[in-house]
Amino acid sequence: MSENLYIPSQATKSEKYEAILPQIESLILDEEDLYANLANISAALKEAFGFFWVGFYLVKGEQLVLGPFQGPIACTRINPGKGVCGTAWVEKKTQLVPDVEQFPGHIACSAASKSEIVVPVLKNNEVVMVLDVDSDELDDFDTVDQVNLERLMQILESTF
Repeated sequence: MSENLYIPSQATKSEKYEAILPQIESLILDEEDLYANLANISAALKEAFGFFWVGFYLVKGEQLVLGPFQGPIACTRINPGKGVCGTAWVEKKTQLVPDVEQFPGHIACSAASKSEIVVPVLKNNEVVMVLDVDSDELDDFDTVDQVNLERLMQILESTF
């Protein structure tokens, strides 16, 4: 795959996902290095949607540890059950948060973050990492994001 994404400029959110998911799949299926794949996934999502922050936290021991990302500096470590990422880890399910200020125990890595979606990545039914996507707008994520980001993480799960 080339180093450029084709992102339709006048597309709906669904159409953008339909355009980029096969491109990301093609990009990561031929690469065995996990960190390279996480970096490219983060970059592709940021480029396609202009999200405020996109990245991964990897389970290392008893914490989530910051991995590849795109956006401003972020929290380095997150404990189980803490914030949106820690909750997605413990509950093993996607967290869709329209207003992070209303989420109990939200970790404010950036005051600019207003809404968030976190999708766990599983291997052998255990969370090994989470995809964290933040927006600087309230209620910026919906079921279109959830369905497509979960699809993308299933593609990622198949690579390791």
